[in-house]
Amino acid sequence: MTSNKKTENLSFEQSLQELESIVTQMEQGDLELDLALQQFERGIMLARNSQTKLSEAEQKVKILMQQQGQEKLIDFEQDDQGE
Repeated sequence: MTSNKKTENLSFEQSLQELESIVTQMEQGDLELDLALQQFERGIMLARNSQTKLSEAEQKVKILMQQQGQEKLIDFEQDDQGE
């Protein structure tokens, strides 16, 4: 359970960086089975943490857009094309 707390306290960027490291280690295929399973489990927790952080950020953006009276996000580039 300690790993869960540590994972939850990581930022999105930290989770993604650690997940990339785990994927690299596992792709090399040099890990013993027990360690590979531990790394896989950690990777799943990191992926879930990252998804949660993204969902929270998306919800915040939606709330902010609704407060501004806009229901949909507008592409930034769309404004530049008209000029």
